[in-house]
Amino acid sequence: MSRIPLEDDFNDVINKAQRGLKLSDEQLAAQARISLEELKAVKEGDPVIETIRRVARPLGLAPGALVTLAKKAWYPEQPVFPHGFTMFNTYFPHEEIGLDIRVNSYLVWDARTRVAAAFDTGANCSRMLDFIKTEKLIMLYIFLTHTHQDHVADLDRLACTTGADVLASELEPAPFHGSQRFKENSYFHMGDLTIKALLTSGHSPGQTTYYITGLSWPLAIVGDSLFASSMGGSKDHYQEQYDNDRKKIFALPRDTVLAPGHGPLTTLAQERKHNPFFAR
Repeated sequence: MSRIPLEDDFNDVINKAQRGLKLSDEQLAAQARISLEELKAVKEGDPVIETIRRVARPLGLAPGALVTLAKKAWYPEQPVFPHGFTMFNTYFPHEEIGLDIRVNSYLVWDARTRVAAAFDTGANCSRMLDFIKTEKLIMLYIFLTHTHQDHVADLDRLACTTGADVLASELEPAPFHGSQRFKENSYFHMGDLTIKALLTSGHSPGQTTYYITGLSWPLAIVGDSLFASSMGGSKDHYQEQYDNDRKKIFALPRDTVLAPGHGPLTTLAQERKHNPFFAR
């Protein structure tokens, strides 16, 4: 697989934080002590370092991490799982922006028993189904991080082909006839693996992070709660998303691998240093 680009550029992070904090351009420019023209330039992607540093503070962003992102000076080191975990990246047509976006889905399985679970479907689950067949996996569950269309676009096919149970938070709209609902902090077991559901709402009402132990590394499948160098956007629930990320995801063990809904894999240790929303 070719290297998956970061989900957000530095100006995406700036715009996401500004929208979430509901700051007008005039308010942000005044707080950053820059002109409206200077603000407009960085919001449109002009990497003027001093302006970026000035904008970061009133948005609660770490200036150093934001500058690193603007310079394209960092990409997360990719963790290696010898077995039990794989990632799929597919293209989903996004009508609002007129472009295809890249969306992730995942398979996790117990190496001893071959029982497995999918996490989201992506735009197309064909490669996932091929992998399940080739590896002779026994599908038990399809866990949904949330039910936005790009993450569940091929749910009917995956569920009907595998016969796996579909599970989502009780706070998320029901995505599939016969799907099962769970409460926060529910536990699921697959062979030697344990899966804990953490409510990390904000981007969507039932956005769920699945924390999995029993693999080579602790793993958190975070959906659109968090991305490498960014976090999930929410115009009306920005603070809720930020607080859930900080209190629940960043409270996990430092060596936890983060598997987001878009962009590359990353780790909690790397995000503590390079994510403008959370680095300090």
